[in-house]
Amino acid sequence: MRVMQESTIDDPTPPPAPGAERHPALDFANSAIALPGGQFIDLLGTPAATNQWLFQRGLAPADAGLRDMCASQLRSLREQIRALLASHVDGHPAPADALNALNSAMTKAPAAALLHWDPTRGLHRAASHPVTQILDHALAALATDAADLLTGPDAERLTACPSAPCTRYLLRHGRRHWCSTRCGDRARAARAYARRTRGQQPG
Repeated sequence: MRVMQESTIDDPTPPPAPGAERHPALDFANSAIALPGGQFIDLLGTPAATNQWLFQRGLAPADAGLRDMCASQLRSLREQIRALLASHVDGHPAPADALNALNSAMTKAPAAALLHWDPTRGLHRAASHPVTQILDHALAALATDAADLLTGPDAERLTACPSAPCTRYLLRHGRRHWCSTRCGDRARAARAYARRTRGQQPG
């Protein structure tokens, strides 16, 4: 499998799946992207990419200086969240390891920007800046949102994109159950090919 850390000019990264704008945890779970042809994009593949992903979602400052260990912890939480999403979608019991990992992350730090004061800015809210506290804050925020997603009103709309090789999750909207137009087109093309193939077989 060829791993692509960054998008090419012909950007293969699909747009966020439906529901990701409401649930950062869904966007987080989908940050490992399987593409046709055995390609794979990991948006958390390096500390710099992880820092950028968190910064774009307001979960870390641009200069947080995340290390390999930080990115590794986030990727580990991502896999546990994906395990919980999969068990929910498939109607299976939630894996104990995944539950423990999520609960541990939620208790690491308050999932909120804390109140600070300084002479220049006065009272203001911001995440603490030591790297471990930034990481704990991000882990707690993502774990809390995942718990809200799995237990809230959107849980019944949660589904897995059925267009192989896609492994992303989304919230169904009406009849739409693909994570992107690209996946929908690919699935329709596969169905049309299968129908043509069946039609060509001798009776």
